[in-house]
Amino acid sequence: MKTGSTSTLAWWQHGVVYQIYPRSFQDSNGDGIGDLPGIKQRLDYLTWLGIDAVWLSPIFPSPMRDFGYDISNFLDIDPIFGTLADFDALVEQMHRRGLKIILDFVPNHTSDQHPWFQESRRNRINPRRDWYIWRDPAPDGGPPNNWLSEFGGSAWEHDEATGQYYYHAFLKQQPDLNWRNPELVRTMHDVLRFWFDRGVDGFRIDVLHHLLEDSAFRDNPLNPEFAPGMRPSHALLRVHTVDQPEIQSVITGLRRVADEYPERVLIGEIHLPIERLVTYYGVELSGIHLPFNFNLIGAPWSAAILREIIATYEGALPQGAWPNWVVGNHDTGRIVTRIGANGARLAQMLLLTLRGTPTMYYGDELGMADVPIPPELVQDPFERNVPGIGVGRDPARTPMRWSGHNYGGFTDGRPWLPIGQGLARCNVESEGADPGSMLSLTRRLLRLRREEAALAVGDYQGMPCDEECLSYLRSHEGRQLLVMLNFSEGPRRLSLPPQAPNARMLLSSDAGRPLQTVRDSIALQGTEGVIMEVV
Repeated sequence: MKTGSTSTLAWWQHGVVYQIYPRSFQDSNGDGIGDLPGIKQRLDYLTWLGIDAVWLSPIFPSPMRDFGYDISNFLDIDPIFGTLADFDALVEQMHRRGLKIILDFVPNHTSDQHPWFQESRRNRINPRRDWYIWRDPAPDGGPPNNWLSEFGGSAWEHDEATGQYYYHAFLKQQPDLNWRNPELVRTMHDVLRFWFDRGVDGFRIDVLHHLLEDSAFRDNPLNPEFAPGMRPSHALLRVHTVDQPEIQSVITGLRRVADEYPERVLIGEIHLPIERLVTYYGVELSGIHLPFNFNLIGAPWSAAILREIIATYEGALPQGAWPNWVVGNHDTGRIVTRIGANGARLAQMLLLTLRGTPTMYYGDELGMADVPIPPELVQDPFERNVPGIGVGRDPARTPMRWSGHNYGGFTDGRPWLPIGQGLARCNVESEGADPGSMLSLTRRLLRLRREEAALAVGDYQGMPCDEECLSYLRSHEGRQLLVMLNFSEGPRRLSLPPQAPNARMLLSSDAGRPLQTVRDSIALQGTEGVIMEVV
């Protein structure tokens, strides 16, 4: 039963976002790489699944040194993925089905093959020289300071022709743009307008906290907690290379562009502690609509820790700010691999019942796991640069599994990454016919979220509970839903809170459990979660 209206809120507040890694979703031409026509072929699946918006990882022209995050033209589509006409057709078909489309905006850097950088490195007086970050060598001829690349090694690359170094926070083939240059800022704002004018509903902004660096170019301090096995870039504290105070003016400018168009959304990738993350909402919510909250991804999977994270995040949100949650993406190991199949079912229930906008990663609705990649098949430049410490991202980027045969229905050719084991069981076709599958659970959760305004937009209130469990109320216009999640491997009997002594079960992560009315307490199986209406 639909219990309330979400019409007063923006679509990105009550909707669910689904991230697609385009290389791995559906190949339409047999080259082993997913593309835009392939995504269009699968739109009926997305509506059947029950999501509201699709976020596409980069699809722009690129040498693919970092698989699209090294852009050589912000205003076109890479031929690997299709054409602008293919893109326009995809947008039209998505909007016809009521789906929104979100693109990846990569404003921190370009490819070194971008015409802007080719001009910038031509000589020191080129009009685009200041569009990038150039510095003279240190007195000894070495890099200007000690800044490190996120992908290993120095963040400075020497240019023999002009005798200066350019800064790159990631690969040397990804020179950083200078967001202190007004002309560059205006040009990047026009990039947003180009895609908004084509019907794009929003942008996920890549590494937003990296856009400005210390204007005095001071050395970063040593990290006293650095230890062997950590990423080399963590040897320094990034005091002068991320989250600079002037970033607020940058995000305000981006927001102004978005506000020129109705019902658009900006989502910021920001890897910062909660107290800093929430500042990206901006003064009086003039910044990013949804600064990505990654706290569920990196946290130990225990009820006590998650309870504290949720409470801290809810308490830190500025007045009127809209929360968001994510448990998986293209840079992180799959949730099934991190916490197991049963844990992943519980995580899906948590993600889709917390207050705020959830973002799902393609394949997580199937329970897809990381696929081991043999060394000779590794594609990820991060793993190639820093091998042996587990930074490779390929295992979580493997092709979507549509069926149990012929490369999972992903391609008629040879897929760009291996499909992996367990295909006969873990695929859309098989799981769609199994009421106990992860896919069936996800569909039930999404349907319930769509039907129940309390889940989509309601208030959140944490409830006292067993230390190894989570319990919270979601409420909207007098209707209350009680969520109880058992994070332990063994059974737990949980008392219902005093304000909800009687409840009727609406959904359990255990497909075999009969739905019943509960009085005073409920016995949950290990790693079981339930959603109940308070009666």
